[in-house]
Amino acid sequence: MNSFSTHSASSMPESGATNLDDLLTTLKSASEKNQLQQVKDLATKGEVGLAVLRQFLLEQTAELQGLADSPSNSSASPLKPNLVAGLAYQSLLAADTPESAEFLQTHFPDGVVPLRSQAAIAYRPLQQLLAKQDFQAADQLTLQKLCELAGPQAVQRKWVYFTEVDQFPITDLQTINALWLVHSEGLFGFSVQREIWLSVGKNWDKLWPKIGWKTGNNWTRYPQEFTWNLTAPRGHLPLSNQLRGVRVMASLMAHPAWV
Repeated sequence: MNSFSTHSASSMPESGATNLDDLLTTLKSASEKNQLQQVKDLATKGEVGLAVLRQFLLEQTAELQGLADSPSNSSASPLKPNLVAGLAYQSLLAADTPESAEFLQTHFPDGVVPLRSQAAIAYRPLQQLLAKQDFQAADQLTLQKLCELAGPQAVQRKWVYFTEVDQFPITDLQTINALWLVHSEGLFGFSVQREIWLSVGKNWDKLWPKIGWKTGNNWTRYPQEFTWNLTAPRGHLPLSNQLRGVRVMASLMAHPAWV
């Protein structure tokens, strides 16, 4: 037993420790859909619920880190996003209790998604915005990070050419995508948009209304008509510089990061 679980168990009565173990076992054995709901429920149960989430998160991310450190996992291989770990992290962050804050700072100072980059780009600010569900600011920062990947000229002009997308490192796009996926319960991300695009036969006119970027003949106006929370349509975010036409989006959808 690690030091965290020992401390948690010893800090409550035996019956409380048993309840914690039962809640943890129930959470670990559930399907992903039920796990997401249970995490939300546990976040409302006070310290016992938060203790379960801390232990669950520690165990889940230990497994994830083991995969990340495996010699068989190349830097270009995407790790399966752990949506439940992402929600548990967000719940502990939002709870803002001294024990949870210390736990996150000690064990997960950069969140639950490995912030890998082949271009030496810092993704922690994006992680922090997404973990706090500030999707509008995260969307703006995502474009900024794409410009950083494209180079100094793109940073200066504040948008990217579609020809620059082809040169984006696979690892970086996968990191950005994983952050959006993990902190939106799988609702947002480039890979989600690509999945929907493929499902409509790569038909852009069918894609735009499905992801809420167009209604009838009218484009969704930025920023006031976009939905900056989890009530948005699946694939609604990030915006992928969509106001500059289909070519940047097409290059993102065709990028080898998703193959």
